[in-house]
Amino acid sequence: MSAAPLWGGLAAAQTSAQSSAQAPSAPVAGRAPVGVTVIEMEAIVVGWSAKRDLLGKTVVNDKNEKIGKIDDLIVSPSKGSAPAAPFAIVGVGGFLGMGKHDVAIPMAQFKVQNRQLSLPGATKDALKAMPAFEYRKK
Repeated sequence: MSAAPLWGGLAAAQTSAQSSAQAPSAPVAGRAPVGVTVIEMEAIVVGWSAKRDLLGKTVVNDKNEKIGKIDDLIVSPSKGSAPAAPFAIVGVGGFLGMGKHDVAIPMAQFKVQNRQLSLPGATKDALKAMPAFEYRKK
């Protein structure tokens, strides 16, 4: 009976020695590790870059008709168990910024078609009929 606490202490000491011999842990901000996991990094490297692949790019529909241009990206903050969600602000119509109609489209609705961003089933008129996106005043 008296040997049980001794074995428990020995096992804890071995576990502590093994964990300190492993690679250093990730930096921590508050209680959560900072950075990305290996699996997340694999998703990131095949993802879209806002700067290189999205901002300023023309959006076409599945008929290859130009329907707008991506002017901005917005990532909503996560709330509770809901993850953060990215949205594209697509400018539709207008000339030299005059008369342009901005709409918010979830990034999950975009596809890559013929090396272009595509919004299947959308038309310029359908996007113009959507409620306009307006930035919140600060």
